Amino acid sequence: MLHYHLAQLNIAKMKYPIGSAEMADFVDNLENINLLADSSPGFVWRLQTEDGDATDIDFFGSDVLVNMSIWVDIESLHAYVYKTAHAKIMSRRKEWFHRVEEAYTVLWWVAEGHIPSLAEAREKIERLKSAGPGPLAFSFKQAYPPPGVE
Repeated sequence: MLHYHLAQLNIAKMKYPIGSAEMADFVDNLENINLLADSSPGFVWRLQTEDGDATDIDFFGSDVLVNMSIWVDIESLHAYVYKTAHAKIMSRRKEWFHRVEEAYTVLWWVAEGHIPSLAEAREKIERLKSAGPGPLAFSFKQAYPPPGVE
């Protein structure tokens, strides 16, 4: 039987360059937030460069930060996002990132062992923007179970 994990993509358009004084508090907290994710129950994988984060990845534009990770299930990701120090630091996101009117986070199921590409992630967020939530691309607000689960 095929097993699935939950993939997530989150993008954020920065108000300031990543090396600026205005972004310093965000950058200073990034390593700890990433370490917290890495050690959280249900964590599987996250996108990162050799520097240990994804701040140098400009797939969506040089002013857009990308976060992509894989989790065992939606409950594990939800607990990390909303019930850890991650929630406290991200409550300050308005200081560092522009408000986005369209979808900036997307969730989808991947076969266990599959690591999605950024192109796959872009397709998922574009699907969510154009078609709304569905089994192939969804959000926390309207989540869908893994394939084969009712």
